[in-house]
Amino acid sequence: MNRQDIFTLFEYNAWANTRVLGAVEPLASEEFLRDLKNSFPSVRDTLVHILGAEWIWLRRWNGESPPAGLAATECSTVASLKDRFAAIERERQTFLKSLSEEGLAKPFAYRDLAGNAHTLPLVHSLQHVVNHGTYHRGQVTTMLRQLGKKPVGTDMSRFYLDRVAGS
Repeated sequence: MNRQDIFTLFEYNAWANTRVLGAVEPLASEEFLRDLKNSFPSVRDTLVHILGAEWIWLRRWNGESPPAGLAATECSTVASLKDRFAAIERERQTFLKSLSEEGLAKPFAYRDLAGNAHTLPLVHSLQHVVNHGTYHRGQVTTMLRQLGKKPVGTDMSRFYLDRVAGS
């Protein structure tokens, strides 16, 4: 996987996050916070988990080891989530632009939230973040259906088709 592939993956990630945030925006506060008995109780909690993971990995890539993720209460509205996702995306773009082709394959050492040390190629951690978000956005899709709402498609093929169409 090369640098351009990584840029494309993160372009897809931002596109998919934006689509999901748009799909949940019309939810009433009660629906946004309702316990739907999923990996994370509510739509809000699931989105904060995605956001928190993106934030943690960005911190790690910048040489930090956060001791904890974000608390769900840090983002009580869709608007606050949008703002936080946008801030992370801006910072991540700066980081991604600093990467070289050679740097992608270099070992990346970090500590998980339990303090355990791990090492893997940097490119694998980058791929993980996008894959992680895809998994949890799928959970939000299920939650929207549970609420009787229409989910939005976030398949990568849709992303590519939208790019070709210029939308």
